[in-house]
Amino acid sequence: MIKTDTAILGAGASGLFLAKFMKNSDYILVDKSEIPLKLKVSGGGKCNFTNEYISKENYLYRDDFVQKVLSFYTNRELLRFFKDIGYQKVKNNQYFAYSSDDVIKKLNQKKFIADIEDVEKSKDIFRIQTSKGVIMAKRVVVATGGLSYKKLGATDTGYKIAKKFGHDITPLKPALVGLSLQKEQFWMKRLSGVCFRAKVSVANKSFCDDILFSHRGVTGPAILNASLYWDRGDVKIDFLPDFHAFNSKKALSNALPLPKRFIVEFLKANSLEDKPLNSSKKALELLKSYKFAPAGNFGYDKAEVTKGGVKLKELDDFESKFEKSLYFIGEVLETTGELGGYNLQWCFSSAKYLAAKLSNSKKERR
Repeated sequence: MIKTDTAILGAGASGLFLAKFMKNSDYILVDKSEIPLKLKVSGGGKCNFTNEYISKENYLYRDDFVQKVLSFYTNRELLRFFKDIGYQKVKNNQYFAYSSDDVIKKLNQKKFIADIEDVEKSKDIFRIQTSKGVIMAKRVVVATGGLSYKKLGATDTGYKIAKKFGHDITPLKPALVGLSLQKEQFWMKRLSGVCFRAKVSVANKSFCDDILFSHRGVTGPAILNASLYWDRGDVKIDFLPDFHAFNSKKALSNALPLPKRFIVEFLKANSLEDKPLNSSKKALELLKSYKFAPAGNFGYDKAEVTKGGVKLKELDDFESKFEKSLYFIGEVLETTGELGGYNLQWCFSSAKYLAAKLSNSKKERR
């Protein structure tokens, strides 16, 4: 049996970052894996850890507490934290490390490697049953992440713990993920590998970035962001966001700044002819405002993050309103960000916020 003041369950981005700031504290960091695999593969192995511009507006759940946490530990402070490992800013103001291994090394902490099987509480002490024995702790921080990348070990442990102590879970769905197609849009599958810039709109949100056609449907950054806000109904695509029509007798396939392969399939699928640009009003209108209702998405194995989670309104500064000394941080919460470093910033900011809270409570007890 192990006894400790604080048990941090999950050694992903938020758990590791919290442990980094638990100075002079008695804690144990529990995870089933020695290496934070999801962090390792993030950003294509380069870890897109934050963005130049961050506010609550970049998140699906965006109340004032979310802004408070993001303002408490900002992207600027995070950049200073990672200054010694080096990073670079790329398109859309995203910040990447040169290697996710550098980020992991910077955050590395000693871990207790075991599966988390159950959490109970009796007489103000938590009892955490693991595959390698029991941990007794005065407080528990759940930082177990979401369901995306199941092949890397993602589990629903955090949600089970939350439910056990009386919490509701906002419905869980894959997010930042490709969208699958109804039969009417199967023509897109014949464009697998074609990629270009488009404007994708859903639920009063618009994203202008690359879209990529695949054998499963449509993906790419603009689609991934749109998937965060899509549940059902139409998605609108402007295939010509930067194009302004002009008088030309050239055929559409030669006049438009789009891959010819795309134009041919688009016209065929919509029973349109490859007519001169100046007599193709219907085709241009459809290209500027094409609507389709996705059949679904590519699932958790392809999703960057999980949409939904533990409700913030049931927490007070990340502490459960139903069970004293039980905390939740990171992706296990319902706060889900857009593509571009927003989710890792949330993990780091929520961890730093809680670290400060726990440090202050320790001082008060003294």
